[in-house]
Amino acid sequence: MSDREREMENELRRKERRRMHARRRRERSWFGLGMLGLVGWSFAIPMLLVLAIGIWVDSTYESPYAWSLMAVFAGAAVGALNAWYWVRHESRKIEEDERDES
Repeated sequence: MSDREREMENELRRKERRRMHARRRRERSWFGLGMLGLVGWSFAIPMLLVLAIGIWVDSTYESPYAWSLMAVFAGAAVGALNAWYWVRHESRKIEEDERDES
């Protein structure tokens, strides 16, 4: 194989890698919207579940405390931790993909 053929082959490989990288980045533009939904639901579901338990406790037992209000704060804390976990998890996957590309 001549030097010119090797140069052409290397150039084609570089162009193909660049094209594949651009295609993956284009697919990730929709990924952000999906991630937003994942983070939103991972925050909202625990909060609503804990709130439902707080409302049930308020309606079942007499207490000087507003359990539903405390449940909102507890649910927000659990939801925030859950959302943080998923953002961190997806961030690590993106970093691994980028390392694999190079």
